[in-house]
Amino acid sequence: MTEQVAQNETVNAYPAKRFFVEMLTRDIELQDAILDMLDNCVDGALRQNALNPPTNPARPYENRQASITFNKNEFSITDNCGGIPLNLAKDYAFRMGRQDQERDANIPTVGMYGIGMKRAIFKIGRYSKVTSQHEGNGFEVEIFPEWLESDADWKLPIKTENINLHENGTTILISSLNEQISHQFCSEVTGFEDTFIKAITAHYSYIIEKGFKVIVNGVEVPPKTVGLLFDPDSVKNGGIAPYLYQGEIDGVTVNLAVGMYRDIPTEDESDLEIQGRNTKENAGWTVICNDRVVVYCDKTRLTGWGEAGVPNYHSQFIAISGIVVFKSNDAKKLPVTTTKRGIDGNSETYLIVKDIMRDGLKHFTSFTNKWKANTPERQQIQSKSKPVEILKASMEIPDAAWTQVKKEIGGRKFIPNLPMPRTENPNSQVRFYKPVKEIKIVAEYLFDDSTKSASDVGNGCFEYVLKRAIS
Repeated sequence: MTEQVAQNETVNAYPAKRFFVEMLTRDIELQDAILDMLDNCVDGALRQNALNPPTNPARPYENRQASITFNKNEFSITDNCGGIPLNLAKDYAFRMGRQDQERDANIPTVGMYGIGMKRAIFKIGRYSKVTSQHEGNGFEVEIFPEWLESDADWKLPIKTENINLHENGTTILISSLNEQISHQFCSEVTGFEDTFIKAITAHYSYIIEKGFKVIVNGVEVPPKTVGLLFDPDSVKNGGIAPYLYQGEIDGVTVNLAVGMYRDIPTEDESDLEIQGRNTKENAGWTVICNDRVVVYCDKTRLTGWGEAGVPNYHSQFIAISGIVVFKSNDAKKLPVTTTKRGIDGNSETYLIVKDIMRDGLKHFTSFTNKWKANTPERQQIQSKSKPVEILKASMEIPDAAWTQVKKEIGGRKFIPNLPMPRTENPNSQVRFYKPVKEIKIVAEYLFDDSTKSASDVGNGCFEYVLKRAIS
């Protein structure tokens, strides 16, 4: 007869802390872990904006900032973004995962699982102290190495007396750094600080332009802006202008723009790009979810390059740049991965938008292919176009110039009437490769100047032979 287990007996199903610490931190890079904490600062600012709407909607993060400092011994991040409410700290903020799925339901955050702060702390070090003040009420929670090593108790003591910060906000201090992290924070050896600042410039430019400040080891991080070329006469008579889409898909608002952010590259620029000596970081697609950049200047199949009739990214396309902005109060509907630094390529919303992205790319890869030759006509067309801030490009287009998108997708598009070259006397490209040493010899012979560019030398050779052929 099978032995029956007494009803008052139990088995131990508590997880081991070591499992959480190691598994949570294994698949996230240090840079992304810190950016998770920076996301929490931004989310705090959004919660404050929900309570007290900003006076300037165009700059909703005005006067909000986060300061990050690190060295081989410790790390800290301090913000003035409203702090953590005491009841939230007691019930949710330090739990491994969130149960309150409805919290922030009316705020466009990117947090979904409630692991960002804890994962970042465990990634960086063994001791941490979180101090926060919200509406005058403060608390302090310390995590010691002994707590991490013991499974006996998952509770953490919280101190609520004599906590007085200068303003409502949060400070996280981490020490007893993990050996690998301590080494990475030695910027003079690893260059981590410069790399990290570049990452913030890439991923937070949109937020910084809206008033938020990020300071890293005393240096304020500047934004990086990109404008798309726009010919004011293009709507009526054709010219360079961006391809645009605006709509709402399953509760997610979508704004898309793709176009030329600079002139079509010359032959020499294309050659330098091929050689890896002239990389154009602004080319490709940037994807933003709730103000956070999750994909930056991507040039792969993830954003439509090299599939469904779109050519693979090539040096001749270094002038093409696009941006897609997704926004929703329900973060689970956003096409973003759990690390918040990548796109969920299987998201139905993203797959719909990706079709539109590819359609926009086709317009400009075709346009670039037709204007390979650097003719006076091409130069004239480009000279009429001026850069317009990429997310304000739609304001330049009158309502009558937009077209409605089919019902199952919805929204509206602006498809530019891009100029085509005249065909009375079409141009074709002549190019060949020769040793640099020989090019310098010919340059000296033709121009008395061995520093002339390869394209100038090639053009000079053709003109020289053409004159002899005609005469």
